[in-house]
Amino acid sequence: MNAAQRALTTEEFLAWERSQPDRYEFDGTQPVAMTGGTPAHAGIAAAVIAALFNRLRPPCRVFTGDLKVLTAGGRVRYPDVTVACGPVDADGDVIVPVVVFEVMSPSSALTDRRVKLAEYAGTASIMAYVLLDQQRPEGSVFRRAGDWREERMQGAGAVLALPEIGVEMPLAAIYPG
Repeated sequence: MNAAQRALTTEEFLAWERSQPDRYEFDGTQPVAMTGGTPAHAGIAAAVIAALFNRLRPPCRVFTGDLKVLTAGGRVRYPDVTVACGPVDADGDVIVPVVVFEVMSPSSALTDRRVKLAEYAGTASIMAYVLLDQQRPEGSVFRRAGDWREERMQGAGAVLALPEIGVEMPLAAIYPG
């Protein structure tokens, strides 16, 4: 079956994607191939993971972008970093996150700010969505408790506060140099 020829259900996509050598997200009707990143993108995601690993307390745990998140509208995403605070299937490939991080590139910013924001806001488990700029130490946080209004952070001295998971970290911990 060529999955791109007709609209798929989420279940059909998941079965199809798990048999593929490459990763795909799901836009609700068809697979969307994942593209490669840049050293800047990968470095920021790794720094977020390191900073969270040293700050999170059980039952919360940080995960890399290798796990799927099932979002509102039957879509499937691979966020750059997730934090889950509940049970996790150690053999599964889907995570139910409390906080989701995306590192924005110029080519992904519009999708991250509009499409993914709406999907994550519609996903009951997600309490906060963090967008980090790939090119400079700044970002935004959108919170369920704040009616998904944007809170901006700018400069290495700014602090990313995530009371949803009991963590605060300066942007300097995420943006080396």
